[in-house]
Amino acid sequence: MPADTERVRRRPGTALSLWPAEDPGFVVGTWAGMICAVHEDENERRSARYKLTGTEHGHVWGVCVEAEGLFGEPQRGTYELFGWVPEKTGVPAWVGSRVWLVPDDGALDAWLLEDAESLGQPPGTDSLLLTGLDEYEGPPEGYRGRVRVHDGRRWLGSCREFTRVLSPEEIPPPLVLRGLAQSDQLRAALMKGTRRALDLEESALEIRDSQGELLTDRLLWGTVSDWRPSSCGADLIDLELDGGRFAPVPEYARPVWERWLAGPPGAVNAWAGLDTRRRGAWHDLVRERACRRSHRARSAGQAYELDGRHITDEPALYLALGEAVNGPGGYFGGCLAALDDCLRGTFGYTAPATLLWRDAAIAREHLSHVLTPDGQPYDLFAAVLEALAEGGMDVTLA
Repeated sequence: MPADTERVRRRPGTALSLWPAEDPGFVVGTWAGMICAVHEDENERRSARYKLTGTEHGHVWGVCVEAEGLFGEPQRGTYELFGWVPEKTGVPAWVGSRVWLVPDDGALDAWLLEDAESLGQPPGTDSLLLTGLDEYEGPPEGYRGRVRVHDGRRWLGSCREFTRVLSPEEIPPPLVLRGLAQSDQLRAALMKGTRRALDLEESALEIRDSQGELLTDRLLWGTVSDWRPSSCGADLIDLELDGGRFAPVPEYARPVWERWLAGPPGAVNAWAGLDTRRRGAWHDLVRERACRRSHRARSAGQAYELDGRHITDEPALYLALGEAVNGPGGYFGGCLAALDDCLRGTFGYTAPATLLWRDAAIAREHLSHVLTPDGQPYDLFAAVLEALAEGGMDVTLA
């Protein structure tokens, strides 16, 4: 994947130029006009954090430093599982980042619920209410058979059948880009004001950290619902985009994002105190940032060392491996297929090399007995060791 090399550019004594000069439609504001309510000293300046760009033609609609509504609760599906019979472990209130519903008759593939939560059993029933993000692989409505449920590590229980519970439609809050310095293209669209002109189509909200480096982006359908002059400065606006066309970052991930928006971690294991789903959110940012950066291949024969003290779940496995190879906040795969890609040299690694895996017994204990989506047991710890060996990594367990 090509790296994004776009960076903040500035000449001493000039206004901050945030985006490439070859984009003549963009209105560049002064430093004071671009930033609202920002505290700074002579050694620290903060660049515009958010850039809204059309994905089809690359039009820059504008840049700003504040995006209200970036975090929220995504639309979730709710399911009632009739005749719920729990396993001995039961179902915790928060089930896991991935929960699989497996048809007992094998007629269909397993269905995935992301970020699943248990709402408990309604009084006087034998049912369990389960919610999750199911836009991609949610269960079909017509299936009426026994289903078993697992979270990738253990079976949670089974039910005789399920149904989706329809909840009232909620109007999502808008995404508000405050203090937006608008481009000529956006200014013309707002002045025209027709429904077609205010449909910015598919756009990407690019997000940079406090050092001006691209961290990630969020795709959305840019439908303008309102705009007004901003209190942040002259010629700036507060632009509202229809929240129904944007998937917010889950609230539970906000602390992780705030940590990364301050800049990449300076030491390994900054994620160690997080729970599994926040570790997953941390890894999402690690992966997205890494895929936008260039990675110079190292010479063969490197010696790496992996700190295995905190590998108690799958996200921790890949976070620790990424930091072993590429340093704090480094990426080196997030599943076996991605690990294979990294071992072929796309992320700084050149075979052969050696890896000293310290405290490997912790990963062996937690990852040797996991489940595939369809519920088959397998040994993830052994599978990773095999992948590393096939990729030219000589691993020593300590």
